[in-house]
Amino acid sequence: MIEDSDLSQMSLLDLFNMEVKTQVVVLNNCLLALETNPDPKSELAALMRAAHCIKGAARIVQIEPAVTLAHVMEDFFSGAQVGKVNLTADCVDLLLQGVDMLQNIADNPNLQQGNHPHIQSLVSAIANISNAVTIPAIIPQVKILQPTPQRESLQPEITPEALVSPQNRTVRVSTDNLNRLMGLAGETIVANKWLESFTDSFLQVRATQIELSQLVTKLQELLSDRQIDQHIQEHLSTVHQKSSECTHLISDRHNELESFSQRFGNLAHRSYREVIATRMCAFAEGSQGFPRMVRDLSRQLGKRVKLEIKGKSTLVDRDILERLEAPLTQLLRNAVDHGIESPSERLAQGKPEEGTIVIEVVHRAGILLITVSDDGQGIDIEFLRQEVVKQQLVNADMAIQLTEAELMEFLLLPGFSTTQTITEISGRGVGLDIVHNTVQEVGGTVRAVSQPGKGMSLYLQLPITLSIVRTLLVEIGDEPYAFGLTRIEQVLMLAKSDIATSENRPFFLLDNQPVELISARQVLELPASVVNPDSLAVVVISDRLNHYGLVVDRFIGEYTLVVRPLDPRLGKVPNISAAALMDDGSPVLIIDVEDLVRSIAKVVASGQLSQINQAKRQTSTKTYKRILVVDDSITVREMERKLLENHSYQVDVAVNGMDGWNAVRGSDYDLVITDIDMPRMNGFELTHHIKTHAKLKQIPVIIVSYKDRQEDRIQGLEAGADYYLTKSSFHDDTLLQAVIDLIGQG
Repeated sequence: MIEDSDLSQMSLLDLFNMEVKTQVVVLNNCLLALETNPDPKSELAALMRAAHCIKGAARIVQIEPAVTLAHVMEDFFSGAQVGKVNLTADCVDLLLQGVDMLQNIADNPNLQQGNHPHIQSLVSAIANISNAVTIPAIIPQVKILQPTPQRESLQPEITPEALVSPQNRTVRVSTDNLNRLMGLAGETIVANKWLESFTDSFLQVRATQIELSQLVTKLQELLSDRQIDQHIQEHLSTVHQKSSECTHLISDRHNELESFSQRFGNLAHRSYREVIATRMCAFAEGSQGFPRMVRDLSRQLGKRVKLEIKGKSTLVDRDILERLEAPLTQLLRNAVDHGIESPSERLAQGKPEEGTIVIEVVHRAGILLITVSDDGQGIDIEFLRQEVVKQQLVNADMAIQLTEAELMEFLLLPGFSTTQTITEISGRGVGLDIVHNTVQEVGGTVRAVSQPGKGMSLYLQLPITLSIVRTLLVEIGDEPYAFGLTRIEQVLMLAKSDIATSENRPFFLLDNQPVELISARQVLELPASVVNPDSLAVVVISDRLNHYGLVVDRFIGEYTLVVRPLDPRLGKVPNISAAALMDDGSPVLIIDVEDLVRSIAKVVASGQLSQINQAKRQTSTKTYKRILVVDDSITVREMERKLLENHSYQVDVAVNGMDGWNAVRGSDYDLVITDIDMPRMNGFELTHHIKTHAKLKQIPVIIVSYKDRQEDRIQGLEAGADYYLTKSSFHDDTLLQAVIDLIGQG
């Protein structure tokens, strides 16, 4: 909140700009309400007050174009109140242009002086739609200098209250300052946790002291029946007295410490919540322009669309809300342009003429959920399947096997679009991928669901704030690591009997879909575990199309952590996004799931997956020359692998051309041996990709195929293959000799 002393540091023009921004929100909202409210008395009154406030503020700072425009708008609202003006959509269009112009005048010093034709024509147009309006002339404006003491005595005094209402007072605080405050607030909570444990330890001290006092009492009773030295008797009495005093003192101090610990805890948590609150604002603050944008766009397209926003008061991190403005704007534009049908089309389908877009914002289980849905035409799944094939993202055979959820993921790819019409509004394939990327940047996920003929919904799952995060804490290599809950697909304890292996790749079935398993220790390059548990703790994470099961040592539990950014001097730490402090003050690293998935993909592509169901990871040093064998026939792959391994080569395998292409980009190979006819990418294409790649073109390639036609040989060699052999070469030394010629002995 900004105090009067803070406002006094601002210039009059800054205060005027602040006033215009505040009142423009009122003008926009109330003008939009005029079109749907049959009895807009309260809206017209609010519009008059807003225009009057702008006029008064503009007069004080001597910006006559704003005075004139606000005055003619105020007169229009006054005429509408007494029924002298008919309120139509065209009127609202014109008045909304006036609102935009007022904002432009406040933002642009060049419009604050002189008689600008566009402003004058807008004033005239607004005046012409009301007989009750008298058009004042726009007085040429002399440039206003900062007031001197002499000039201030000639001008009406302006107070901060005249321009800014107490409810809207704000203060500008840098993000760095807020981050430091968040860190300090988090440390006070950690300190309070330590104090609580210290207070509890006093209970043990008190109990020990009471026990000691009881022993002294018993000793005194035992010795009272015996003849002992008077000096000893007096000394024992003194000990008993001091012990009793000590017991009472410890008890009193414990009570005081416990009371202080409770007060300090309340203070720490209140401080923490207040600092959190400085980063939060209602969703409505970031969505003020959405109704106006939807209204203008629908009129431009000849459609009727209303926007409903549910959960306007839901609190959102200001940084998140600011980043979401562009993605949400794109979703709304897509919905109006592509989702909602024209009035005639909707009537023909038995729908109301007016389409509806709903934004719903809620908190659920420590997560922010934003749903953007419309009741338009949705997306035909089969049409989407055809488009995926048409744009050569997958082949027809694979497209048939894709589920509806997997197909919807293609909508989030860069450049992907299902519309054939490119307009200024949308249809360039640059919308949903931006939404996806922005949401991922703040640690969230996007999911699209379509009901053909009924509408489309996009679900955004986000952290409530970037300052605190709900996490799952796991242990990896005797250290705690945190996964943001929004980035976890599922967690489970996996029995070893549920693990299968294919091509030396361990996997398990989740919802009847294979999920590859990989050790978190291997990805983070930590020492292998010597423990061989009966069941494995697995965290399932994913990118758009791939799911991985990450095997961790154990689950610790769910924690809310205060995010502490890493020192920028460290640069980008692989697989880590930030750090935090646990309740006991120990540090914990927060996993960057997006980066981790990329690291997993590289390990998988290298073919060096550890056998996670074994106690020790089998490691190998690069003392052998590495060969990648690419063939969709398991028999051929294994025959080539055994032949080469028997001659001291290290061999990795890939099941198709695309798998091989991913592998060769993700690891270092001395030679690639490939078949021709394979799904997803054939051997000619794979060879061409390798030989035209700047960093890979030096890798020799041998094509081994059943095809023995001259044209096939020519095509293979033209693609860049160093040798073209037939599979009969398995039965003699031809293949082995070719390998030795290219890379030497194993």
